[in-house]
Amino acid sequence: MEELVNEILTKTKQTKDRYEELTKLVSDPDIIADNRQWKKLVKERSSIEEIANAHDELEKMHKEYQDALAEYKTESDHELKQMFFEEMERLKGEIEKKVEDIKILLLPKDANDDSNVIIEIRQAAGGEESALFCSELYRMYVMYAEKKHWKVEVLNLNETELGGIKEITFMVKGKGAYSRFKYESGVHRVQRVPETESQGRIHTSTSTVAVLPEIEEVEFEIEDKDLKIDTYRSSGAGGQHVNKTESAIRITHLPTGIIVACQDERSQIKNKERAMSILRSKLYDYYQGQIESEYKQERKNQVGTGDRSERVRTYNYPQGRVTDHRVNVTSYNLEGVLNGDLDMFIDALTLKDRADKLAQA
Repeated sequence: MEELVNEILTKTKQTKDRYEELTKLVSDPDIIADNRQWKKLVKERSSIEEIANAHDELEKMHKEYQDALAEYKTESDHELKQMFFEEMERLKGEIEKKVEDIKILLLPKDANDDSNVIIEIRQAAGGEESALFCSELYRMYVMYAEKKHWKVEVLNLNETELGGIKEITFMVKGKGAYSRFKYESGVHRVQRVPETESQGRIHTSTSTVAVLPEIEEVEFEIEDKDLKIDTYRSSGAGGQHVNKTESAIRITHLPTGIIVACQDERSQIKNKERAMSILRSKLYDYYQGQIESEYKQERKNQVGTGDRSERVRTYNYPQGRVTDHRVNVTSYNLEGVLNGDLDMFIDALTLKDRADKLAQA
C-alpha cells in the first residue's frame, strides 16, 4: 500500500501545485482586467479542483496512518496497541477507497464535462407519431433537468398541428450538465399503438437526439466574413406565436455550410445571441471531428460516443419497458423514466465508460 500511495501522491502533486498557482493568478488584478484570460484560468482551476482536494485528503490520511503505525510499534500496553491497530485498519480502508477515487479522477476527462449543454431533438421515422415522441423526449429531459436544479431555455422550436415537435433546440444550464446529457446522443426508438391505429397494431417510430457542449466565445472565435445572416418572421403551428416583425434569425457558416436558426425570442438581438451560441457548439463539434478523426474512431468503440446514427434506447409501451442497448440495462418503470428518472441509465453508462478507460490505462 505504501508504494501505491506514494505513487498516487507524486502524480497528483503537480496538479495540486498548479491549482495553488491558479488560485493566486485568478486574484491578480492584471489577470482580472483581461476578462478572456481570467475566464480561461478560472475554468482550468475548476477542472482540477477535485484532484487537488483529493491530494490533500489522501496526504492527510497517509500522515495519520504513519503516526498510528509509529505509535503501534513503540507502544507496550496491549490495549493501547490494539487501539492503534484498529485505527490503522480503519485508515487503511479509507486510503484504499480514496486511491481508487483518485484513479478515476486521473482518467482523461472530457474538457466540456462541466459545460452547459445544447440538445437537439428531431423527428425521424414514423411521421406524426415520431413528432409526438419528440415532445415526450423533450418533456423527459426537462423533468430530469428540474431534478438536478438546472435551468432549461428553448432556443428554437418547430411544432406540428397535433402538438408534436418536428424539431427543438434547447439549452440546459448547470455545472456538469454536459457530463450527464452527453450519453443521450443517438436514435431513440418507441414501440406503441398510436391513437390513430384502429386495429391496435404496434408501430415503431424513432427520434434523433444530438447533444453538444455550449462553447463560450472565449474558447472559439468566428469571423464575421464567414457568416451569412438572414432575418424572417417567426411562426408556430396553426399560426400560433406569429411575430409580425422579422425577429427570427438564420445564420449560415459559409466555410462549412452549417445552418442554425433561432426564433423563440421576440427580440432579434436575443435570437442572434442564441443562434451564435448554437453555431459555436456545432462548429466545435465539426472541427473536433476533422482534427481528431483518430480519436473519434477510438471513441466509437467505447460507450456513450454520441454517434447520432446509433440506436441507443428503446421505449416499449405495451410492456412498460425501457432498454438501453449500450449497457443492456432495462427498467420496467416506463412512466418513471418519462418523468425524468434517467440516472439508472446514465450512471450505468458512466461506470462502463470509466471501466473501459481504466482498462485502457
